[in-house]
Amino acid sequence: MTTGTAAIGIVAHLDGSGSTTFLLTIPALLPLYRALGISRYILITIVIVALAASVMNMVPWAGPLGRAGAVIAQEPSDIWLRLLPIQGVAVVLVLVVAAGLGLQRRRRIAARGAATADVEASQAQQDEERREEGYSYRTGTACTVANVAVVLVALVILLAGLLPPAPTFLIATTLALLINFPDSHSQSKVLRRHAPNALSMAGIIIAAAMFLGVLNETGMLEQIALSLVSVLPAAVGPYLHVIVRLLGVPLNLLTSTDAYYFSVLPIVQETAASFGVSGMATALALIIGNVIGTFVSPFSPALWLALGLAGGANMGRYIKLAVPIAWAFSAALVLAAFAFSMLG
Repeated sequence: MTTGTAAIGIVAHLDGSGSTTFLLTIPALLPLYRALGISRYILITIVIVALAASVMNMVPWAGPLGRAGAVIAQEPSDIWLRLLPIQGVAVVLVLVVAAGLGLQRRRRIAARGAATADVEASQAQQDEERREEGYSYRTGTACTVANVAVVLVALVILLAGLLPPAPTFLIATTLALLINFPDSHSQSKVLRRHAPNALSMAGIIIAAAMFLGVLNETGMLEQIALSLVSVLPAAVGPYLHVIVRLLGVPLNLLTSTDAYYFSVLPIVQETAASFGVSGMATALALIIGNVIGTFVSPFSPALWLALGLAGGANMGRYIKLAVPIAWAFSAALVLAAFAFSMLG
């Protein structure tokens, strides 16, 4: 289950948008995780951290490569070609880590003597809740096939960029309501049931954006980033880009993506250049460090969306689980980068 989740997350993030990935994957997989007795925090960790979304954030149309390319005056596609070997290694490691989390969870379930899955009971409970709320819905093979078709078509439209995410999801939602619920009364009931969650998530994202905007516009995030770089001794100059790269995940907890690429990267680039390190090598090092921890940062609005979609998951518990995994994953990738002679 966890390995399949990682594969789904990788495919879903081909468009480079975290919000799209989380909207496609988390609501669909959360009921299965609950039925199987697997923590929702494992779900969002696999989909988000250094896994799935973070790894696929290396594509040239995603944000990190565009920012780095602007700083070092290189095309994002050229940077991506240099990153391809690392991205390949990262995809394999994603599946390995996901499998490890799944095996760990299975051992815990076995130790408690709990059933490994009770999907039928979970479905029966959902059916009872729907009956109590007074709405009916369609079932059967034809309905399932139609639902899958709607999801696949929406995914193709998003990946191909034929429509922006908002109208795509609106049209897909309309079709899903028509396919699954036979009358306007049932459709209205379902909308009223889920509208509070949607409005709550919108409020959280707006609040997070306001907080980040204050920190950015006042220069606080930039000063945090510069202070962290300045405490490093001068003797480490030739290896500054590697050291900052190893600190990429912790830096993500304190800075935004813009502060990292537009404040930290130029300083590290200039410092490393005086020791003969190319701008491309510096950018590659910092990208590998930052991109793995992109969705660890509480400054990421998309992360708040993911936590809300997972049933109001707690940020503190998520970070406690995610940061060690992301940091270890990041360290493994820097070793791979050295093996490919990418950081010299």
